[in-house]
Amino acid sequence: TLTFLSQKPKSELVRTSLRLLTSSAYRLQSECKKTLPVETCPTTDIQLVTQQVIQCAYDIAKAAKQLVTITTKENNN
Repeated sequence: TLTFLSQKPKSELVRTSLRLLTSSAYRLQSECKKTLPVETCPTTDIQLVTQQVIQCAYDIAKAAKQLVTITTKENNN
């Protein structure tokens, strides 16, 4: 875990963004594991997994953007 994640941020917006970031990262890891030869089974729908990976990556980018926006605003005040 990153150091800043172990500290409880004061801002609810920051906490929400961090939750989205961490949950999306865990989901991304889980989806990517499904593509490994050991984990892949005949019923694995690679197109569905690919879509899930894309969605996770989007959610990570969204959370990162929220954090940048929030911290930029806080630093400018």
